[in-house]
Amino acid sequence: MKKSSKVTLTVVAVVGLASCNRRRLDPCEAGTFDEAACQQAVQGGGYYWQGTWYPMTYHYPYLYYYDSYRRHTSSGGTMVHAPSGAYSRPSASAPSSPGVVRGGFGATGAAHAAGE
Repeated sequence: MKKSSKVTLTVVAVVGLASCNRRRLDPCEAGTFDEAACQQAVQGGGYYWQGTWYPMTYHYPYLYYYDSYRRHTSSGGTMVHAPSGAYSRPSASAPSSPGVVRGGFGATGAAHAAGE
């Protein structure tokens, strides 16, 4: 095998492994079911995965997905569990602003904001 094909295969393997680790898990799928996250996803129209919001339309009520999970596990189906905190809403990193600030640069902006 040529050196360039070895490098290509190695890069493809690394990219493939990395993409497996980034796969998001739907909390309402039978094999990846998460009770609290599924309830929130059905009610809220989506879920957070590793801090990113994924909008989803769930066509059935929560109990449908719960029953599907129960059937899956009772028939010997395997489960893939999400890492701890994977479905958590991201925390706000910036302090919230108490109000809207209007204006521009120095006194000129303040005068314009005041309607002068």
